[in-house]
Amino acid sequence: MDIWVRIGVVLLLVAGLALPAGAFTADRLDMVIDENGAAIVTFDYTLSWIERIAVFFKIADPSDEFKKALETFSGQSVESVALDDHAASFRVEHFAKISRSGNETTYTTPAIDLRDAEQALNSYWFAPLVQADFSPAVTTVTFPDGSVETLENVAEIPKVSRTLAATP
Repeated sequence: MDIWVRIGVVLLLVAGLALPAGAFTADRLDMVIDENGAAIVTFDYTLSWIERIAVFFKIADPSDEFKKALETFSGQSVESVALDDHAASFRVEHFAKISRSGNETTYTTPAIDLRDAEQALNSYWFAPLVQADFSPAVTTVTFPDGSVETLENVAEIPKVSRTLAATP
């Protein structure tokens, strides 16, 4: 019987080594700015099976990490609007800084460095099992006039400014 236990242990080890590494993928980041500078920020992501387990057991939650990053970079409190296992949406008051000159209004969003979320991930026990990509495939910033700034595969999202003429 002892030999069967050893064979079972070896088979479990081999199976564990054969499992694919998990991957966290940032799919899309959308920031929609209103005329007062508030924003609805939506972060779409894909979780690996390891991360789904971690979220289920409340060990790690990417939406919490993203919320912390938003609070850090915007300097504002962040309200959760909608959460599920693939996306998180937040409302951030005064997200974009507003400056006015004559009949023009300039909106400037804060720079956001998503690499900080990667550092947070590294503190979890499952970090060696996960290959994380915190660069959203597409990042959009939509301004009050409907104009859109688009970035692709960028983890360090720079400040984005747009000057709009006042509408009569």
